Amino acid sequence: MIKITFPDGSIREYEKNVTPLQIAESISSRLAADVLVANVNDEIVGLDYPIENDAKLSLLKWDDEEGKHAFWHTSAHLMAEAMQELWPGTQFGIGPAIESGFYYDVMPPEGIVISETDFPKIEKKMAELAQKKESVVRKEISKADALAFFAERGQTYKNELIEELEDGHITTYTQGSYTDLCRGPHLLTTAPIKAIKVTAVSSAYWRGDATRPMMTRVYGITFPKKKLLDEYIQLMEEAKRRDHRKIGREMELFMFSDLVGKGLPMWLPKGTALRLRLEDFLKVIQKRYGYQQVMTPHIGSKNLYVTSGHYAKYGKDSFQPIHTPEEGEEYMLKPMNCPHHCSIFAWKPRSYKELPLRLAEFGTVYRYEQSGELHGLTRVRGFTQDDAHIFCTPEQVKDEFLRVMDIIMIIFRALKFDKFEAQISLRDKVNRDKYIGSEENWEHAEQAIIEACKEKGLEARVEYGEAAFYGPKLDFMVKDAIGRRWQLGTIQVDYNLPQRFKLEYTAEDNSKQTPVMIHRAPFGSLERFTAVLIEHTAGHFPLWLIPDQVAILPISEKYNDYAREVKAFFDKAGVRALIDDRNEKIGRKIRDNELKRVPYMVVVGEKEAAEGLVSMRKQGGGEQATMTKEEFAKRICDEVAEQLKLAED
Repeated sequence: MIKITFPDGSIREYEKNVTPLQIAESISSRLAADVLVANVNDEIVGLDYPIENDAKLSLLKWDDEEGKHAFWHTSAHLMAEAMQELWPGTQFGIGPAIESGFYYDVMPPEGIVISETDFPKIEKKMAELAQKKESVVRKEISKADALAFFAERGQTYKNELIEELEDGHITTYTQGSYTDLCRGPHLLTTAPIKAIKVTAVSSAYWRGDATRPMMTRVYGITFPKKKLLDEYIQLMEEAKRRDHRKIGREMELFMFSDLVGKGLPMWLPKGTALRLRLEDFLKVIQKRYGYQQVMTPHIGSKNLYVTSGHYAKYGKDSFQPIHTPEEGEEYMLKPMNCPHHCSIFAWKPRSYKELPLRLAEFGTVYRYEQSGELHGLTRVRGFTQDDAHIFCTPEQVKDEFLRVMDIIMIIFRALKFDKFEAQISLRDKVNRDKYIGSEENWEHAEQAIIEACKEKGLEARVEYGEAAFYGPKLDFMVKDAIGRRWQLGTIQVDYNLPQRFKLEYTAEDNSKQTPVMIHRAPFGSLERFTAVLIEHTAGHFPLWLIPDQVAILPISEKYNDYAREVKAFFDKAGVRALIDDRNEKIGRKIRDNELKRVPYMVVVGEKEAAEGLVSMRKQGGGEQATMTKEEFAKRICDEVAEQLKLAED
């Protein structure tokens, strides 16, 4: 007999080689019907996995992230099977599950172009196959047999992947007439797949390499109930309404120009005002927390990035060096701010008394992204990071983490990101060889992050093996107003760059020590953060942040002079206002400024001009009132102050 320990701490005994499905059936038939995959000793496995020894077990359902992942991974295979039947001779690349659904990279037969018009055909075929309730069968296969099997079927891309695999660790999964190279795990059958939607089609280079063939990438999503699909479709409609590219055009925040270059956003006056306000907001907070602002060039010597290691990572494929007339002199566009900040630390001798040294910069960096990957402000080639690097002693790491977490919480409160998750990324429990830095320093840093989260009462998911090779990290994922997750703030510990740049400080005992470097970016990048903020708020920004707080609407051109007088008063009072003096009826002006998401409108006419009043109207047809312009300006300023005060409490 073996002992199975469940998440609640309870223990049951079972025969050796019992499967997760059999265990689920022993608990309840309902559970057995709902469970999709299992977690056995921190490994995700199929429900037919034989458990040989004592183990910890979690039975995973649709509501579990790993359950969805297996559901969608199986669905990717189902879509591949459907395309194989629809277009015999299709070659298959990879078909992974992603955060929302799955995709498959395929090479259709010559003359076949898969487009949106084919989506209903694919969905219908997938539904037909799912209704057969085909078993999904795992098989271990030798490398030679795998190569022969897929070669016989003309699957050259699969064979390229197999060539890189180690013999004895290769598995396939088969359902119906379709067999795929895959590690799994998968559902036991296709039966749970009830609702299907093919969502998009695009192009993608094989293995992301622009020198390799262009494949067709077909996206889809599936659910165990039609109701869930209906909710998803509704969510997608809402997402379209909130699309930051659409709202950005409507509110005149930013633009792109092919003449300037793909993926290079240009901020229009209103967008620039919003962006600068975000920067100023963070600068005030950073000053309170002891940061010093620095500014560094947009380029750097190639040798700077050779020293940092970034040239090996980015230089060959992403950027070609910039050559000057001087022999052997080469520069590169800055892909990271960190090497410049390391150089600032190194420019003079440092003492332990100077630590922690906190250097902050709104630094613009450049990274090459393939054209097909560019998407509005969320994926660009030039972006500005709210970057800061903290140089400290190992003993100071925990306190610095706590301080950075304070800053991130202030930002989240100010912008009403009320729902968020945190993830602590630590070293692999077993394989320590791929990490640099001493065991002692790693232990100290990892424990510091865990303790900092506990002190803040922050429930953070711990992921082993997800740390960077140079140090552990803490990431923040926010959920927007419609439930989508976005990775925003990050805090990373780094032992690598200080070593590469031979950074040192004189310790209290007069010895030379290497500082620990902490990378932190609460926004991540101003471009991506703004995109997320637009979609979270649907363009209805907080009053303190929005470019135009008030629209002044004269009833007719007779009152334009008074409108200008009111605006001049608002300007002096610190209220951001615009005048809509178009020759349009007042109803039209109200509707148009509602669409522009201006929070307040004030109507001015004969009575207002005669008595120094404004007739206020709140966005969305809410509160209406008449008051003096002084009272209204105070109301706006008080509301802004209250919003910012709440953020800092």
